[in-house]
Amino acid sequence: MTTAAPNNVPAPPPGCPFNAEFLPPNLRKHVDPAAPVPLRMMAAKSLVPLSPSDMLGALYMLTFDPDAGVRETATKTAAGLPDRILGSAVRDEEVQPPVLGYFLGLLKAKEAYAEMLVLNASTPDEAVADVAKDCSAKLAETIGQNQLRLLRHEDILRNLCANPNVPVTLTDSVCDFAVRSGLVMVDVPQMKTARIRLFGPEAAEAPPDPGPTAEQVLQEFAEVAKEDAAPMEEGKRLTLAQRVMKMSIAEKIKLATLGNKEARGTLIRDTNKLVAVAVIRSPRITDGEVLSCATNKAMMDDVLRVIYSNREWTKNQKVKLALVKNPKVPLTVTMKFLNTFRDAELKDLSRDKNVPAAVQSFAKKMHEKKTTPKKQE
Repeated sequence: MTTAAPNNVPAPPPGCPFNAEFLPPNLRKHVDPAAPVPLRMMAAKSLVPLSPSDMLGALYMLTFDPDAGVRETATKTAAGLPDRILGSAVRDEEVQPPVLGYFLGLLKAKEAYAEMLVLNASTPDEAVADVAKDCSAKLAETIGQNQLRLLRHEDILRNLCANPNVPVTLTDSVCDFAVRSGLVMVDVPQMKTARIRLFGPEAAEAPPDPGPTAEQVLQEFAEVAKEDAAPMEEGKRLTLAQRVMKMSIAEKIKLATLGNKEARGTLIRDTNKLVAVAVIRSPRITDGEVLSCATNKAMMDDVLRVIYSNREWTKNQKVKLALVKNPKVPLTVTMKFLNTFRDAELKDLSRDKNVPAAVQSFAKKMHEKKTTPKKQE
């Protein structure tokens, strides 16, 4: 008998990287390995009333099911899902990354869906790298345009360069960008050619003064690799900032992914948007850091966009309130959030002089509309 996880969430099938917590409680039985096979088979045949995104997650879980029939049915159903399900689900950044990676592998021949999955920021870099090996020229162009992925995961560039379908113009363009950003990759001939093209023959093996690598910085400042490390003393923090300034864009992005809160705090202020976005998309980012970024009126637009587009983060009322008060957040986004606020919060916003005038005015109108008694006919 399979034991249940905390909060009455069934334990996942062996090998599945997450449990059924994302599903409505009354429907979790359909992916529970301890439930009767007919119940699981219903979900494997997509006969259970689930949202498109939840349907993808359930089918993925069932590909790990202990019953071979359920596994085979789930795989077949996943490969043949209609557009009304795939069209929205593969775009959803809240879907679990392993699910998106699985569907990218499954649908890579269906270019429209593959492109949506490549453009979904939550799709794992490893899955995109795998597709880059033999994808079409059109999909390769979409992959090549995602500069953050290219610098964050070197195998994407490596596989694009080895893909016979990719035109030389695209690999030249992508390699030029990568070299300018500080990637070296001595095993990729096109990168060597790009270095010579940009810096001359003397740069064949390495660009001039590439600066410190993320690994070197993590070795110099051992506490920067530990998430629970004590705050740095001011002198050391200044030295770290000076070292970071000398790093290439590619190495800063690696440090944003591997470093701790101290490193992210330095990098979030970087003037390069790829670096700042790499910080906010770090798998190690904390709720406190997200709130701090949402509150910061000097924060880069691209970072704020990641925050207000994330449904999980905007469930936090403090984050929502910070975004509403931030003048750099578009008014259309602010209005959507204001509609979810309570009367008391709208009243406070209408009187807050630190809130943008348009937001203050809208909050006042919404508060009056909610609290003014309706006139009798």
